[in-house]
Amino acid sequence: MEHNYPIKRIIDDEGLLLDASFEKQIDKRLVKDLYYHMLRVRAFDRKAINLQRQGRLGTYAPFEGQEAAQVGSALALNADDWVFPTYRDHGVTITFGKSMVQTFLYWNGRVEGCVVPPDLNIFPPAVPIATQIPHAAGAAWAEKRRGTKNAAIAYFGDGATSEGDFHEGLNFASVFKVPVVFFNQNNGYAISVPTEKQMNSATIAQKSVAYGLPGLRIDGNDCFVVYFETKKAFDYARAGNGPTLIEAVTWRKGAHTTADDPSKYRSEKQGEDIADPLARLELFMKNYGYWDDEWVQATKEKTNSEVEAAVEEMEKFPPPNVEDVFNHVYAEMPAQIAEQKEAYLSHLGRQ
Repeated sequence: MEHNYPIKRIIDDEGLLLDASFEKQIDKRLVKDLYYHMLRVRAFDRKAINLQRQGRLGTYAPFEGQEAAQVGSALALNADDWVFPTYRDHGVTITFGKSMVQTFLYWNGRVEGCVVPPDLNIFPPAVPIATQIPHAAGAAWAEKRRGTKNAAIAYFGDGATSEGDFHEGLNFASVFKVPVVFFNQNNGYAISVPTEKQMNSATIAQKSVAYGLPGLRIDGNDCFVVYFETKKAFDYARAGNGPTLIEAVTWRKGAHTTADDPSKYRSEKQGEDIADPLARLELFMKNYGYWDDEWVQATKEKTNSEVEAAVEEMEKFPPPNVEDVFNHVYAEMPAQIAEQKEAYLSHLGRQ
C-alpha cells in the first residue's frame, strides 16, 4: 500500500523547489509568516525544556522537529475554526493565537492554562490518547447543522490510530460528511514504541479507505506542502465534501516528555538524516531571495524577548492549588471525591 500513498513534497532537503509552479503561489508574506512562527515556537519549546530542568516548570512534552507540521497547518485555519490539540501541539495553539503565558501556566499545573480563550475555538490539550478525535467530528457536525463555513481540525500522533476513538471519529465524520480535517503527525514513535510495532499498516493515510474519505501522506518537515495541502483539505471540507485524513511524516527530535529517556529505545544517530524543518526553510529563503539578515536577526530578538516576557508573567502567579484537582471535576462534588479531598488535605497537614 505504501506506493499508493507517496509522500508529497514541495521543497527538498536543500530548500529547492521540486515543482516550479509553486514559485508563483509562494509569496513573501507566507514565507515570513512561516519563518516567524516556526522560530517563535521553537524558542518557546527550548525555553520550556530549560525551565523544567531548573524546576520552574512541570513535566513538559517537547515538539522540536515538528514545527513545520504544526505551524504550516495552523496557518491554514480561519479565525473561527476549531482546534483540537494533543498535549504536544502547543506550537499549533500558540500560532493560532493562544498566549504563551497561558501555555506556560498549563505546563505549570495552573487551571488558567486549560481555560479556552474567549475569542478562539481551542479545546484544552487532550492527554488521553485520541479522545479529541470524536470531539472534533462533533464540533464540525454542529457547524454544519448551523450552516456555517467553519471547520475543525483534530491533531493526533501515530499511536492514536490504534485507539477506538480514531475509528469512531472517522466513521462518524465520513457518514455525516462533516467539515473536519484529521491531521496525523507521524513522528515515528508512540512514546517508546515505533510505528511498525504498533500497527500492521504500511501507512496511516491508507486507513482512510475504510471510511471512504481522501487520505494522503505529506512531508511533515516541509512547511509549504503542509500549508497548501491542509488548506486544500479545508476548502474540500467547507465545500460540503466531508473530511480528509492527512499523514504528516515528521520526526520527534527529543524525548516523549521531559520524564522520558529516548536513549532507552532508539539510538542517538537515529533521525540524523532527517532535514530540520526550520533549517530547510532557511535554505529555501536563501535560494530564492527571501533571506534578509537584518530582518532575521530582528525576528530572533523579537521572539526571544516575547518568550522571556511570558516566563516573567507566568512566574508572577502563585504555585498551583492542590484543591483545584478536586474542586473542578464535577459541578457538585460527589461524596467519594469529598472524602478523598479531605484525606489528602489532612495528609498535607492543611486540616
